[in-house]
Amino acid sequence: MGHAVGEVLGLAAGVAVSPLPIVAIILLLATPRGRLNGSLFACGWLLGLALLGASMLAVGGSGGASANKHPATWVGVLKLVLGVLLALFAVRQWRRRPADAAQARLPKWMSALDRLTPLKALGLGLLLSAANAKNAPLTLAAGASISSAGIPVPQQIGSLVVFVVIASLGVLAPPAVFLAMGERAQGVLGTWRDRAVRHNAAVMAALFFVLGLKLLGDGIGILAS
Repeated sequence: MGHAVGEVLGLAAGVAVSPLPIVAIILLLATPRGRLNGSLFACGWLLGLALLGASMLAVGGSGGASANKHPATWVGVLKLVLGVLLALFAVRQWRRRPADAAQARLPKWMSALDRLTPLKALGLGLLLSAANAKNAPLTLAAGASISSAGIPVPQQIGSLVVFVVIASLGVLAPPAVFLAMGERAQGVLGTWRDRAVRHNAAVMAALFFVLGLKLLGDGIGILAS
């Protein structure tokens, strides 16, 4: 299990650094139903990662992701494809970055966060985790790595739980600060929000590129061995 966890730590860290979802939960916490909607958003985030990772474990189990404790060929191909996608996303994100970081703006959909119902807050958290251009490939790659590690199912589930928890630290930090500091948290969270908005494009481009190269390297290593 330790080997499987080690394989996915970098991928989990890549998911955890998600500026826009972090901004979204900070904005939710500042709404009248902030405590409820923020909690449901976080639950949706956790659920999305868990479901996506579990689906990959199920595919890996039935598809023979491991042969004699060595990743199957299709796992290498999957990582190559995901790596290429992330690299392409990196180029796209870099080209779309604002010339001046101070001019960065929030997406228009964030203006409606104060009107979200609890159910929609849950769905938004699920969507931003499981259907995100960065998080979905990284979670699928993590599930493939775990399923191809040649460990028993209970250990695979334990490894996935570790991945989900670490991958959720960025989103879980604002609610933790909010609960611990109360009204005083507004200043701290406001600073986090502003920095995340200003540097979102550059951070995402760098993450896409670095993690894309990692998956490309992993895929090449599996296919070459």
